[in-house]
Amino acid sequence: MNLNLEAVNKELQDKSPAEIIAWAISLSENPVITTNFRPYEVAILNAVTEVKKDIKVIWCDTGYNTVQTYKHAEEIIQKLNLNIHLYVPKQTVSHRNVVLGVPSIEDPKHAIFTEQVKLEPFSRAMAEHQPDVWFTNLRKGQTAFRNSINIVSQSKDGVIKVSPFYNWSDTQLDAYLAEKELPNEFTYFDPTKVESNRECGLHS
Repeated sequence: MNLNLEAVNKELQDKSPAEIIAWAISLSENPVITTNFRPYEVAILNAVTEVKKDIKVIWCDTGYNTVQTYKHAEEIIQKLNLNIHLYVPKQTVSHRNVVLGVPSIEDPKHAIFTEQVKLEPFSRAMAEHQPDVWFTNLRKGQTAFRNSINIVSQSKDGVIKVSPFYNWSDTQLDAYLAEKELPNEFTYFDPTKVESNRECGLHS
């Protein structure tokens, strides 16, 4: 799909998330949402499924989520009746704990760990589903990379990536979740990032 990203982002700048989502759905033949049920993910899941109820929701579960995150995920899956497609690493956490553990960011093995628990399952999911549009909840101010991408961007393999809440603050999202009576959950752990301002590796 060839888009003039500069023109598109200018056009969508003042649109609501619902309008942005409707625009993207009208373009796409095979859209997906990716999620890990981190804080505020419920906003994108709700907003997109309000426009396209049966959209495929790809959940790449590292296996290291907190009890609270798993409970939150189950609640949201039921509440929004999500069309979940679950992807997990090929090796169990127990096995990896014996042979690799959870390497620190400085450890050369951290790259292998990230590949195993996050990048490989994500690549497998995208290869199987071959989406043309990919909804995600990236927002400005999260990382330096995310500050550079805007509402609509294009991944290196050509998929149109749409972040309908790109310009929204936590306060705006809190109000949205309150209005829609949706739960949020902050007890979240990403074993590949450790620090909240590190890029996760899927979006660059």
